[in-house]
Amino acid sequence: MLDLSGLLVPEKTGEGLYRGPTGPSFGSRLFGGQAFAQALMAASLAEREGRLAHSAHAYFLKAGAAADPMDLSVTPLTEGRSFATRRIEGAQGNGVIFTMVASFHRAEQGWRHAADISPPIGPEEAQQRFDEWAEANRHGPLARMIDRFAERPVDVIPFDPATLYGSAQAQPASGWWMRLRRPVKPDPVLQRAVLAYASDMMFLRTALLPHGVRPGSPDVQSASLDHTIWFHETPQVNDWLAFVTDSPWAAHACGLSRGHVVDRDGALIATVMQESLMRPREREG
Repeated sequence: MLDLSGLLVPEKTGEGLYRGPTGPSFGSRLFGGQAFAQALMAASLAEREGRLAHSAHAYFLKAGAAADPMDLSVTPLTEGRSFATRRIEGAQGNGVIFTMVASFHRAEQGWRHAADISPPIGPEEAQQRFDEWAEANRHGPLARMIDRFAERPVDVIPFDPATLYGSAQAQPASGWWMRLRRPVKPDPVLQRAVLAYASDMMFLRTALLPHGVRPGSPDVQSASLDHTIWFHETPQVNDWLAFVTDSPWAAHACGLSRGHVVDRDGALIATVMQESLMRPREREG
């Protein structure tokens, strides 16, 4: 099984320069969450002790190749006592494919409030529902997808698998519980990178729900265009985290998804937003 602690930590190759590892992939394209997480790790490796990433905004400029390493360059943009900003670019043989701006913050005391984001079911009930759904569909058209679930480094258990993986039209709201299959050390830098990796998984599905298509369908050309994450707390990725998502808008062959990550106790851990390409395809004949 893929070890994320090895995949997400880039090797330093020079001053401000890093190379991201490659590993087992689930297709020929570089997974956007992998590029995002490696870039965030590269910027974090050179950061001062006590300052952690609190937000990162990225654009996926070109499709990357999963088999090729991504070369990363980190450029300081601002340097303050509490905040620092870094620009990260990722390149492969065809040039720059990815760009990010990440902000780092030293923790401070201040006022607190958080929205009440409540998953409809807990992880144990979600797991039971998912197991029943998977068994019922194990010999149907979704069998291959179900078999591949076990290969993922992140265990993803939807609140309602029949809706999320089905082809019927539905409201643009969904969610899932997720946790690492292979635990990582409790390092706040690595845990942020792992959550960044996982936050790009299945996000587009929510925006496609009202239109009766799913990623990978011949009826849609889809890809992540940009991705943003705000870290409110350090995620405990070895335990269950709920990703509650909705899509407030889609038009002009694009769709917007947003999500909130909460832990078992309901604490708000992160907020994520993404715009995706979701271009309808005309079937021949």
